Amino acid sequence: MKKTHAPNPVDKTTPLHEPTRTGLSVTAIKQAFLDNLFYVQGRFLEIATPNDHYQALAYTLRDRLLLRWVNTVQTYKESNCRTVCYLSAEYLPGPHLGNNLINLGIMENARAALTELGLDLDTILDLDVIMEHEEEPGLGNGGLGRLAACFMDSLATLQIPAIGYGIRYEYGIFDQIIRDGWQVETGDTWLHYGNPWEVRRPNVSFEIKVGGRTENYSDDEGRTRTRWVSQDVFRGVAFDTPILGHGVNTVNLLRLWAAEAPESFDFQTFNQGDYAGAVMRKVRSETVSKVLYPNDEADSGKRLRLMQQYFFVSCALQDMLRIHLGNDLPLEKFHEKFAAQLNDTHPTIAVAELMRLLVDIHGVDWDTAWGVTTRTFAYTNHTLLPEALEKWPLPLFQNLLPRHMEIVYEINRRFLDDMRLRYPYDDARIGRLSIIDETGARYVRMANLACVGAFAVNGVAALHTRLLGETVLRDFHDIWPEKFQNKTNGVTPRRFIMLANPGLSGLLSESLGEGWVTDLERLRGLEKFAGDTAFQERWQVVKRERKANLANFIARTQGVSIDPDSLFDIQAKRIHEYKRQQLNVLHIVALYNRLKQNPGLDIAPRAFIFGGKAAPGYAMAKLIIKLINSVAEVINRDPDIRDRIKVVFVPDYNVKVAQHVYPAANLSEQISTAGKEASGTGNMKFSMNGALTIGTLDGANVEIREEVGAENFFLFGLNAEEVERVKQSGYRPWDIYRDNQEIRAALDLIGSGLFSHGDRELFRPLVEQLIQRDEYLTLADFPAYAESQNQAGDAYRDVQRWTRMSILNVARMGKFSSDRSIAEYCRDIWRARAVPVELKR
Repeated sequence: MKKTHAPNPVDKTTPLHEPTRTGLSVTAIKQAFLDNLFYVQGRFLEIATPNDHYQALAYTLRDRLLLRWVNTVQTYKESNCRTVCYLSAEYLPGPHLGNNLINLGIMENARAALTELGLDLDTILDLDVIMEHEEEPGLGNGGLGRLAACFMDSLATLQIPAIGYGIRYEYGIFDQIIRDGWQVETGDTWLHYGNPWEVRRPNVSFEIKVGGRTENYSDDEGRTRTRWVSQDVFRGVAFDTPILGHGVNTVNLLRLWAAEAPESFDFQTFNQGDYAGAVMRKVRSETVSKVLYPNDEADSGKRLRLMQQYFFVSCALQDMLRIHLGNDLPLEKFHEKFAAQLNDTHPTIAVAELMRLLVDIHGVDWDTAWGVTTRTFAYTNHTLLPEALEKWPLPLFQNLLPRHMEIVYEINRRFLDDMRLRYPYDDARIGRLSIIDETGARYVRMANLACVGAFAVNGVAALHTRLLGETVLRDFHDIWPEKFQNKTNGVTPRRFIMLANPGLSGLLSESLGEGWVTDLERLRGLEKFAGDTAFQERWQVVKRERKANLANFIARTQGVSIDPDSLFDIQAKRIHEYKRQQLNVLHIVALYNRLKQNPGLDIAPRAFIFGGKAAPGYAMAKLIIKLINSVAEVINRDPDIRDRIKVVFVPDYNVKVAQHVYPAANLSEQISTAGKEASGTGNMKFSMNGALTIGTLDGANVEIREEVGAENFFLFGLNAEEVERVKQSGYRPWDIYRDNQEIRAALDLIGSGLFSHGDRELFRPLVEQLIQRDEYLTLADFPAYAESQNQAGDAYRDVQRWTRMSILNVARMGKFSSDRSIAEYCRDIWRARAVPVELKR
């Protein structure tokens, strides 16, 4: 009979001082893996599935994380340290397994342990394919959620006490499939196989009220108080995911809230024969945390989104108060214990909720509560688009959160009374400052509430911060210039270099030592190798391996063959008109025209690769995706092109896919209209992996160009001031279409039906929008963009020059580590310090 691998109760080779459950040696990991496979999965090796292997390894790592988490909690409690609370509606952490192996420093030990069992770590990780065994947590949409995840990684790495608060979306962001060139949204069932990384905390749950009315009453001391008599109540239950720092023992907490009914089953209703009604309250309550960003075009969608925002910040604040009071600390010093960062306007209802909890529940007087509140919150703005600054219809807000409406009115009354003293004859300014928009249908302006209720307001790139003070938040900047500061975004090199690009990571460590992983400024040491022929050759080998990896993935999943030696020109980001995927496509069509007219044209072969999702209700963005796929269909099968250009759209772009894309890029498309992008972080991830940027002076592009050098950046287009001047002078895109033959030929070809099987109507809305309105100045920037693309193509053919530029891009990206961003937040906003954790067994 074949021997099964049941756990061995005594492993003689395990050091006596190292417990099997938490040890880091090969022997300990091997035994722990077998234990978890046997006792958690109920499997032995001979019958275990790949998912069983993944789950067993995940639980093996989680045990080691929880050991560090318990030690971290004990250390924080003993030191009564200041804690950063990051409030974000989105987190996009990506798969946990590989990142935790790296941060624990046991990648090779885990590999050896599994090899002894006849297993392959890379198969479980699927580093060369897609990590199918580990569903990506669908907790975010794009840059906002990925930034929050990078920040959590850096907070732990810098040993800063922190809790990330958000929502445990059951379905998260949709999965994107492409059907006949169109985006089709399907459910993201990321929890289908369970989530081994999280711990449910049923004892950490809080009551959430919605709807109803308020009523006044007198308390025992004769004070007039307000009571919220709600229409409905449900509960928020905590699910904790440990977030480990790199090379330290600190494990911080990502605490996500799931909505549940107080009673999941109404037995009386069931006995009356209403079987569906017996569970209706459960269904209604759980809807709150079902889906990330429900479509809010309908009133029901708006109501659900507002309820989601209130739900998670109320749970978070009640949890913070629980921790604070559990340490026997006075409420008046709540702001000394916690610094709460509002990641965009989604959590801004927290300002009113903290006031409600302090005043109504804990009996703190208004002035004291307001002093605590305004010293607790800081606000990060992520948009320059006025239409993207959240505001809620007043009737909806009143109906769902009647007590908060009263609190917002009172905050606004006091604030505007002060402002009238400051601006006694400026009603227009007072109207703009008001938290309540009175210009038509009445709305609650969440950005205004955030500015009034926070002690600090920051932008996320130098240009963005300057424009905030000059445009959308100018009136608040005029009042409190000292509140405003810049904190340029950053990304974690642990995931986006060490995990995503092991070849580059190894080369960096061999050349510079291991220290660059937590001190990215050490990459400057690469500059001395930039012109070294032997080093350049090794650099080229690393890049080509990653390009071959992506080419294989595309061939497997899309059936398109691309040459790894061609220039990989990549635009991977959310699909939006201001990000200007349409500019990229227009250039591809123009280049296609040139090749058709001159088949002998000598160009550097290119693979144009796109990735990104469109919001389900954003028709123009979805039409742009259709155009990309339709252009790809024609160009990729045209024999005249002879594979000199290929076009590919990679569906369902997420962190897992991104880890294949960033390391493979030669040219990074960062081509948004100047003055529209807050920062961008994809630009940083591409550059960290050796891609050169073609871009405008928008967002963090400005600072990337300053760091890497103008000679190593392909700049084009109008700057933010020029964009505004062009618009104010009466921009006429029709004139550009009429006068520029290449633009006219490209747009006419799109409109001709060539890319739509003869259907001239399909792309008419897009073509007409560009010719008649062109809100994001696509045609105005096209000539400069096309010329910059020519320069990039010429540079790529000079292999030594291109490689030198690539090396210098990586060498000068130290500023864009999220470690630097977090250090600045800690120093200038949060006043938080590192609290090292000693591991006690």
